[in-house]
Amino acid sequence: MAAAERITDRIVGHGEGPCWSPTWGGLRFVDLYEGDVLTLAPDGTTSRRHYGSRPGDVVAISRPRAGGGAVLAVERGFVLEAADGELTRLPELWGPRVGIRMNEGGCDPDGRFYAGSMAYDQADGKGEGRGAVFRLDPDGQVEVVVEHVTISNGLGWSPDGTLAYYNDTPTGRTDVFDYSRDGGLTGRRPFAQVNTDGGTDRPDGLCVDAEGGVWMGLFGGSAVRRYAPDGTLDAVVEVGARQVTACTFGGQDYSELFITTSREGLADDDDPAAGSVFRYVPGVKGMPALAYAG
Repeated sequence: MAAAERITDRIVGHGEGPCWSPTWGGLRFVDLYEGDVLTLAPDGTTSRRHYGSRPGDVVAISRPRAGGGAVLAVERGFVLEAADGELTRLPELWGPRVGIRMNEGGCDPDGRFYAGSMAYDQADGKGEGRGAVFRLDPDGQVEVVVEHVTISNGLGWSPDGTLAYYNDTPTGRTDVFDYSRDGGLTGRRPFAQVNTDGGTDRPDGLCVDAEGGVWMGLFGGSAVRRYAPDGTLDAVVEVGARQVTACTFGGQDYSELFITTSREGLADDDDPAAGSVFRYVPGVKGMPALAYAG
């Protein structure tokens, strides 16, 4: 089994949503419960910016905008960051008592941004089916495009843009949709079974390489897996932390796989490398991040 290299200290509590963009000067990822976005520069230095508007806000994911800056999913909706860093907070999609927050997502080939929601309370099935996947169009309109999900996680498109891969983590599998600009996400069906019979190796964030392989982090599984375009498992990368959250391709030629991890629910002396970023060079390249057109 191949192994990823640990490239940072323990720098986040719950790392998520890694994305590489030249406009950012390197890799960005979130420290979700702190409401922060971190940038890891090629020289290994990190910087951090807080995006929450109130104590306890989360920032779930950040993706580049076509004109510079970023689009972000925060606890109850979306924020636009201009190229100069100015923030515009769009109207909240729900109130504070709903008990729902945004989670992972991504952009489609037509410049629309998606983020899925999930319930804070996941105990005893209380969060089952309470989430949805929202789409933010370039004109600022928001639409629910997938309903009745539980823990909405990785979302990524095939190289030709006709397929979208998606994880609702408690299902234990990765699903695939057909995609078109006018039709949106249709024909959802299973792509790969990820969980073991014992319910471990929970599928979390994912990305797609230039050959159509689907890479995903295993929360609780200490690994990233690659599934071939036909859904068969063909690579496993060991990660030195149990709670692997997501992965993305980056570097000058998109030949490096960056992997985020989480310390959520862990004691301080448990799993010392959790909360670090890892790197692996898999021998296949990724693709530039799809950008939000708004």
